[in-house]
Amino acid sequence: MDSILELQKRLLPDLLQVMQKRYSILQYIRLMQPVGRRSLAGSLSLTERVLRSEVEFLKDQDLIDISSVGMSLTSEGTQLLKKLEGVMREVTGIVEIETELSRRLNIKKVIVVSGDSDESPWVKSELGRATANCMKELLQGKNIIAVTGGTTMASVAEMLTPDFQEKELLFVPARGGVGEIVKNQANTICATMAENSGAKHRVLYVPDQVSQEIYDSFIKEPYIQEVLELLRSASMVLHGIGDAITMAERRNTPQDILEKIKTGQAVGEAFGYYINELGEVVHKVLTVGLQLEDIQSIENVIAVAGGASKAKAIKAYLKQAPASTVLVTDEGAAKQMLMG
Repeated sequence: MDSILELQKRLLPDLLQVMQKRYSILQYIRLMQPVGRRSLAGSLSLTERVLRSEVEFLKDQDLIDISSVGMSLTSEGTQLLKKLEGVMREVTGIVEIETELSRRLNIKKVIVVSGDSDESPWVKSELGRATANCMKELLQGKNIIAVTGGTTMASVAEMLTPDFQEKELLFVPARGGVGEIVKNQANTICATMAENSGAKHRVLYVPDQVSQEIYDSFIKEPYIQEVLELLRSASMVLHGIGDAITMAERRNTPQDILEKIKTGQAVGEAFGYYINELGEVVHKVLTVGLQLEDIQSIENVIAVAGGASKAKAIKAYLKQAPASTVLVTDEGAAKQMLMG
């Protein structure tokens, strides 16, 4: 197949471009179905005239249905899209990018999805879907899954399905809330994951960052101790990676600490640790929950983050990450990391 793809790239480059465009249309319809034509055109940066002709072709091929509520994939379209995924990864060079990135970052595996979530918000849903598929491959027997908060983790939660019921899962929040929108907090995300997968979950009702006095008080509570024990015995961790300054501002960080983070040139944040490009921790938030040292011995760690703007943050954090880490990212971040 490689030789055929190479011939097509040389002799029929237009054919591959058309193939990529139609693949993107089918991909987006699968994620957002039922979806209207105007919304689809805007999300894919296509004119409505161009999209109209593509949609008519896909309908004629019995790959999509069009109704009053919008477009959706037919069963044939769903099957074709699955078959196309492997081919498109070859065409776009994603397989080579994954191999080179995992070598450079010195981690277990890198999974790259098409697109850049900075430019196309729907790519975040693809990150969620790829993460759900990765989880299915790794989970065996009984599993305690520690989960952090954030919009990317919320996208993962939306992609979990009832077929996870075959595995015995318990979702546990890896930390307290960050004071952000409730739907993006770890407690809410764990509840959504449990609901969508037919599993169980626990809650951790504590602030994300606390004073030493409050921290000492909290960790004496029997329920908190029980949740922390579950976290330390987790078989999988799902977490995001944040931009350092964005996360510091979201936490309403005091000005003196914010200056410390900026002076230390922190670019990435995970688990309350602010890390610079050399992989050095320049500040750590005192938080009740999973610590960076706790995840070093956990068998499966899945880090999920995308967008070219996150490239520095991802690279910085991964210098602290355990070698067992699987990174799920997008083309935007992956290509930027390879350039750096």
